[in-house]
Amino acid sequence: MSGLPGLSRLDHIGFTVPDLEQARAFLVDVLGCEYLYSIGPFRHDDTAWMRERLNVHPRAVMERLHFFRFGERTLFEVFQYAAPGQRREPPRNSDVGGHHVALCVEDLDAAVGYLRGRGVRVLGEPSASMGPVPGKRWVYFLAPWGMQFELVSYPGAFDRAGA
Repeated sequence: MSGLPGLSRLDHIGFTVPDLEQARAFLVDVLGCEYLYSIGPFRHDDTAWMRERLNVHPRAVMERLHFFRFGERTLFEVFQYAAPGQRREPPRNSDVGGHHVALCVEDLDAAVGYLRGRGVRVLGEPSASMGPVPGKRWVYFLAPWGMQFELVSYPGAFDRAGA
């Protein structure tokens, strides 16, 4: 086997939000995550520690951190920081560091209707993918703070795709 020795699975996805309580409401009440616990605040007197270990401003303060369980094994580690020079706008997919979190659903149309009914901004209409996974459909949506998420559905193809 090649690659990172001992790699077994994804542990968690971490992201920073401007308002942790807004994120908690969205993740729990809209997406259905399970809130697990919180820690913080955290700052380090040795300002080099923050820069060297977390790649944040040396005087950054992690005000609070919530952990959420999504599904059986996925964890979201959600931070709220205060830091000098902090950017408040999330990156676009085309920006370096751009990203999104893709969530698999059984019925894409029902999930889109649910999100729209909850006032969530869905970007356009679902699209059908061309290529090796017949029937795959997807659509992007935005969290209240602008982070990009995606819904993906593999009707009749999920088992064959191995996804």
